[in-house]
Amino acid sequence: MQCKAHVAQRPRHIEWIEQCAAADTLARFPLHVEVTGQGDPLVMLHGWGMHGGIWSETAARFSQYFEVNSVDLPGHGASASLGAFTLDGVVDQLVARFDQPVTVCGWSLGGQIALHWARREPEKIKRVVLVSSTPCFAERNDWRFGMPQHILQLFADDLEKNHAATLRRFLVLQVRGSEGERELLAAMRAILFSRGEPDMDALCGGLAILRDADLRDVLPEIEPPALVIAGERDKLTPPEASHHLAQSLPNASMVEIRGAAHAPFLSHADAFVKHVVGFMKEQGYG
Repeated sequence: MQCKAHVAQRPRHIEWIEQCAAADTLARFPLHVEVTGQGDPLVMLHGWGMHGGIWSETAARFSQYFEVNSVDLPGHGASASLGAFTLDGVVDQLVARFDQPVTVCGWSLGGQIALHWARREPEKIKRVVLVSSTPCFAERNDWRFGMPQHILQLFADDLEKNHAATLRRFLVLQVRGSEGERELLAAMRAILFSRGEPDMDALCGGLAILRDADLRDVLPEIEPPALVIAGERDKLTPPEASHHLAQSLPNASMVEIRGAAHAPFLSHADAFVKHVVGFMKEQGYG
């Protein structure tokens, strides 16, 4: 499947790095979920081209408070491919896997999936945590807080030629400007393919969501309590997009983490965990 055609249709890191890099490639299952801890279920959704292993350190800390479910989205990590990777298709898989109400934490593309899930299945979502997320990833005439369309098209073109190099280049954009940028990039590079390479259909579908999805008009319909977490130095989803998100959701609060870029849960783990646990306690988790 050609990606261009598909898109056109519409610090404490070192030990963790070594452990992740040494992990064997896993056999793929319909939807692979790693579960740790006990208590209120918290579902973690990763971003484009990654897998649930990106949450390893965060999940270990959250497991003191919650039952943490780190998902490999379809076609990523150990999860089987969907074929067509769409918002509805992914949410269908999540609904089938989680039949009880959950809190969902989504990072970047995972945040857009979390928003769609909360809108479509409001009775199944207790709370939403949106990390470095945006209702509209791509720039539009009335939206200047997105990535220019021609840059997204370049990513689609390059994905066909060399998907591994394209994903590594995307990591550079995610960490740019962050405190501890060099160490953070090393951590993310080590984990990127530690569960094998993502499926090409999933990569193309995820890129298409980033290019085409615009959830701004439906944000007032998403009622579960939400915490929006932004990185002060994020170049992919700038804090202005997160402010818009928090202001448009009916029941949301926002935190901007100073010195962080697109992956605050890695670069500023203490602050990230503190804010999420505090939010969950305020909302009466359990």
